[in-house]
Amino acid sequence: MTYRNFLWFIFAAACVRLVLLGFSPLMDTTEARYGEISRIMFELNDWVTPWFTYDVPFWGKPPLAFWITAISFNIFGVNEFAARFPHWLAGMVVLWILWGMRPRSGSTGATYAIALLLGSVMFFVASGMVMMDMALVIGTTLAMRGFWNGLHGDEARRGSERWLLFIGLGISLLAKGPVGVVLTGLPCGIWALVSGNLRVIWRDLPWIRGLLMTAAIALPWYVIAELRSPGFINYFIVGEHFHRFVTPGWKGDLYGTAHVFPYGTIWLFMMADVLPWTILFPILAWQTRASRAEVATPHTQSIETASPASWRNYLLLWAFMPAVFFTMAGNIIWPYVMPGLPALALLVGGWLTTRANQNLVRINLSLGLSITMVLAVGFNASMPFTGRSNDLAAKTLIEDYRTRQPEGLPLIYLGHRPFSASFYSQGKALLEKTPESLAKKLETTPAFVAIRTSNLAYMPPSLLAGLEPLSKHGYFTLFRQKSVSGAVPGSPASK
Repeated sequence: MTYRNFLWFIFAAACVRLVLLGFSPLMDTTEARYGEISRIMFELNDWVTPWFTYDVPFWGKPPLAFWITAISFNIFGVNEFAARFPHWLAGMVVLWILWGMRPRSGSTGATYAIALLLGSVMFFVASGMVMMDMALVIGTTLAMRGFWNGLHGDEARRGSERWLLFIGLGISLLAKGPVGVVLTGLPCGIWALVSGNLRVIWRDLPWIRGLLMTAAIALPWYVIAELRSPGFINYFIVGEHFHRFVTPGWKGDLYGTAHVFPYGTIWLFMMADVLPWTILFPILAWQTRASRAEVATPHTQSIETASPASWRNYLLLWAFMPAVFFTMAGNIIWPYVMPGLPALALLVGGWLTTRANQNLVRINLSLGLSITMVLAVGFNASMPFTGRSNDLAAKTLIEDYRTRQPEGLPLIYLGHRPFSASFYSQGKALLEKTPESLAKKLETTPAFVAIRTSNLAYMPPSLLAGLEPLSKHGYFTLFRQKSVSGAVPGSPASK
């Protein structure tokens, strides 16, 4: 396979991800929740406080991902494509940052790294999913690039590249908080100690001015957010950055439930996140086990100890620090290893340039990209026919409801209202938590009602007697309130 044809595979993968952005509804709970928070931000024009609902502030995350999604809504309207597009764009920015690091293996190694990163399942999915993590990866990757290129880049680039470290830290703080600073500081700090370059690093990087720049980027929002919504700092710093990771089954989550996994599960997540490379890379390593090509000597480094081993150690620390950091965390999710994936791609991409059979390398990388694309297309195409069809439910239920209510009757969810229902109803879907409160509401307000189908057997017969079933959508059944002589069931006029 020629190098040019290989580049077309990379371009095709990016385009496939872009095309798929508007093909499926926002999925509960992550996408729909963050999409709805962004929609409320856009509707209220409140760019300081993210709102979980119209009357409950969201203290769980900083606003960067909400900002870019709300801006997209302003440009493209409120829809799935607009919700996901800025996160696809963020993924492309990460690839550009990676290219700018110009690893020791040169542009070929950078191209291989881009293919590896884009082809990994977790990165491909996140590049176009409404979530916080891609914005964080921009910050951490930019910071790690700034640290290395600020010390080892070309003389003409070092002066500007070193500032990227502090810009990246500021972006990380606005994307997901202090965890981004930790996942940058730990690998950089350990590498500095191991390499013996602490004094040079202190001398060559503008720490005081740089940290002032970081503070100028992130600190104003934190201060204003606390003033607007007192209690935010305590919940976000202590709760989200301490108890969430060290307290298994943490009960203090205000917006959902903690994800409890055995210690060390993060390593299994990492292996799954980089599929299909977890399978293809060992095969390729075996196929090329006896081949090795000569690699051109890289450009002169600014620190004598910046040897190939030093670069490799830097990437290793960067790549595996998220997994190491979260090894003893009980509350974890799949994307937590994402800040390390760019380094892992650089590490493996550089190694692939040392293989003599470069044609075989490009074929395997193209195969991996193809597998990821086929899986993504197949997943989207099969949604209506699989269990994931329940992610379609809120959208189709809302559409069905809108075609049936010419008089503008409200829609009420009983017991549980999916985030997607709030998003697709533009925040108009109501919620009643108990059958008793719903019955009382229906006495004065004629409405359509959505009830989880599995809960119908436990509903009071008197409530169901006043409801007419219309259609089923995933887990939910849509009802219309019956009328007797024009009166609302249960009202004085109907008795």
